[in-house]
Amino acid sequence: MVIWTARFSKKAKAVLLVIALGVVAAVVILLSGGQGSEATVEIHLATNDDRVAYLQSLGWTVEPEPVETLQFLLPEELSEPYLTYNQLQEEQGFDLSQCCGKQVSRYTYTVTNYPGRTEGVQANLYVCEEAPVAGDILCAGADGFQDTLVFPEES
Repeated sequence: MVIWTARFSKKAKAVLLVIALGVVAAVVILLSGGQGSEATVEIHLATNDDRVAYLQSLGWTVEPEPVETLQFLLPEELSEPYLTYNQLQEEQGFDLSQCCGKQVSRYTYTVTNYPGRTEGVQANLYVCEEAPVAGDILCAGADGFQDTLVFPEES
């Protein structure tokens, strides 16, 4: 049997304690996947029911089937009009640049509960790898608009 003993000064003990705490903190961060204290909920939109439920969770009532489905390849680097559109997306926590070079699907639904508009309003939901990556509410025409998916507060 071998016994080792060592003597450390108070300063050396403090340094070792700091190092040990740093190692423990690093292990905790690695085991938690690098996430902060806020838990992020992953949203999966693999089916039409998932997409309709997601829009409903945001306050929108939509027709149960999309009026249009479109698939396209997002360019490797965003340029206009994607740059301007991405500014709208960043306002609501999305970022199209995360999907550059990937296939994106756009699902367009008829909105039936837009305040003050009984018809002509649509919700576009962009999905990449089963996750929402962009979206907007759109009304075409002379008095049309394009806005985020955030349900408007009635004034």
